[in-house]
Amino acid sequence: MKLPLLPPLVALCVGTIAFAESPRSAAPELAPLVQHVLSHRDGQAPWSVDFDALGGDRTRLPIGVFDSGIGGLTVMEAILSLDAFNNQTLQPGADGVPDFAGERFIYFGDQANMPYGNYPRKDRELFLRELIVKDAVFLLGRRYHAGGELKSDKPPVKTIVIACNTATAFGIEDIRAALRAWQLELPVIGVVEAGARAVNESLPATGRAGTIAVLATVGTCDSGAYPRAIGRAGGLAGKPLPAIIQQGSVGLAGALEGNPAFVSAALKGADRNPAYAGPAVANEAAPLDPSLVPVYGFDSGGLLGDAANPATWQLNSAANYARYEVATLLEKYRRAGGGAPISTLVLGCTHYPIARTELAAALRRLRDYAAPDGARPYRDLIGEAIEFVNPAEFTAKELFRELARGRLRAARESGAAPVLERAFVSVPNARWNGARLNADGTFDTDYKYGRVPGAPVAEDVLCVPLREAGAVLNSLSGLAPALPRVWSALGRQ
Repeated sequence: MKLPLLPPLVALCVGTIAFAESPRSAAPELAPLVQHVLSHRDGQAPWSVDFDALGGDRTRLPIGVFDSGIGGLTVMEAILSLDAFNNQTLQPGADGVPDFAGERFIYFGDQANMPYGNYPRKDRELFLRELIVKDAVFLLGRRYHAGGELKSDKPPVKTIVIACNTATAFGIEDIRAALRAWQLELPVIGVVEAGARAVNESLPATGRAGTIAVLATVGTCDSGAYPRAIGRAGGLAGKPLPAIIQQGSVGLAGALEGNPAFVSAALKGADRNPAYAGPAVANEAAPLDPSLVPVYGFDSGGLLGDAANPATWQLNSAANYARYEVATLLEKYRRAGGGAPISTLVLGCTHYPIARTELAAALRRLRDYAAPDGARPYRDLIGEAIEFVNPAEFTAKELFRELARGRLRAARESGAAPVLERAFVSVPNARWNGARLNADGTFDTDYKYGRVPGAPVAEDVLCVPLREAGAVLNSLSGLAPALPRVWSALGRQ
């Protein structure tokens, strides 16, 4: 059973439809990659695994964390700082000791192929799913490039954390299916499942629940992963299912990262950003509605263009992106007939916890917003107190539980802190036959979205230490204040 879709970027999910789907099996198109790994068990070929290195006691191996880019480092930060359990009894309750004391971590961001959310809309979902399995293969394998040379001294990982909502939505079942084919028993934790369980904890056991709002990327929302996962978790717990609304954001993550396609610190006032791809009157993917200018409540200091002409406006601050997303979500909920007030906002992208203050302020403003005629169109749609769900924190908790359940926790030396040992990102391989790159070294758009699955030896990207990717480090510097432990660890690598 399917309900009619609401206007673009929002879907309302109620009842059993949220969890009726069964887990997806691996696609036949991914079989060449799965077989390739089985056929190269020494780990010497591109995208292969050294199975011998995964034998024996795995407790000493590091934990792998990956994302489509650097946004997953917010999950890494949550993991490094978690103190929610007693390390001796393994029971809930802080004990003043980091929960992952003694553990080592390896991070990978597939920066060359990001953003993942664009592939499904360009009819490349199967290729995206292959990319996601390759992310796992990199963490399980030993190969990488550094200083222009091939290296093979990276340890494999004992657990995989998918610190990316889109990758979890489209690829977690494929990774699990591949591991079964390779006869490797490793826990795989995804942020969507952890976030859904967090939402379930907040749902009342009886009675009517408030509406759950999910703010995520367009790709994650299109996948329906959060409504399914929330419905599944609530259904298993026997709780009444809430209504779920979604808002797919085009540019908030990019704005937080300082991506020049969404914000430019060098521009102001009447200036225009020629690379701009964010919300605008003429942007069908993220339309800015001139009739809603008072509702948006943009800060003029974070706008480019003619102040008197909304048709020229370009958002130029993370705060204005937050106001746009919240206003768009609430207006479409209102136009759809509304319902129970929003009680919970799921931060369904790894960047969004950084904008929590701005999102909370936008919600408060709209709850109190009065139209010129005195009407308050959003007051009854927003609860007095909104609970924010950050899947990163719950992913960290889920990781602790899985390590304890599988007896995979590292032996903790006295005072040993968790360590982000190595961080890698992918970069386009200019020497790969057929690869087409832009002047700035990124993939040509037609090439990027023209690829298909089924070429497991393709090495059109190289996985390199993050410290060698200057452009990525520049983007990451804007997130540094929100990532003190991660930033400190990167400085030591």
